[in-house]
Amino acid sequence: MIILRTDIIKTKLKIIKENVELVEENLPDDVNEFKVLGLVKDGIYKRIETSIQEVMSICSVINTDLKLGIPSNREDIIISLIENNILSGKMGEKVKEMKGFRNFLVHRYGKIDDGVAFKDIKKGLPDFELFKKEILNFLKKHD
Repeated sequence: MIILRTDIIKTKLKIIKENVELVEENLPDDVNEFKVLGLVKDGIYKRIETSIQEVMSICSVINTDLKLGIPSNREDIIISLIENNILSGKMGEKVKEMKGFRNFLVHRYGKIDDGVAFKDIKKGLPDFELFKKEILNFLKKHD
């Protein structure tokens, strides 16, 4: 019998939702305003980083609980979730993009280009809601 840790997954989804709401409340419409936010900008980066980490953690929990195999890296987890129809191919690609952006934020390869990051954040924010919907639909099938 497979036991899926739905409480952990739902808690992580709640953290993502709270982080995204905070980012949306504090993210200006204009890149020039964003560039001069100082600590608020750093907070936005941290909330996005944490949200992406939670996405990856949810993927890992599902992979482990369903015993989908031992991955050699995080990319393998995403591929496994796509192959097992837990994530759509489109969402899997979005999660891979998130992972890349998170690595960029964490390791700060050079100095972050705030203009590029601003554009990526604006474009990527809706992806968190789409991820949540796919995960909740998957959880409904396993209730």
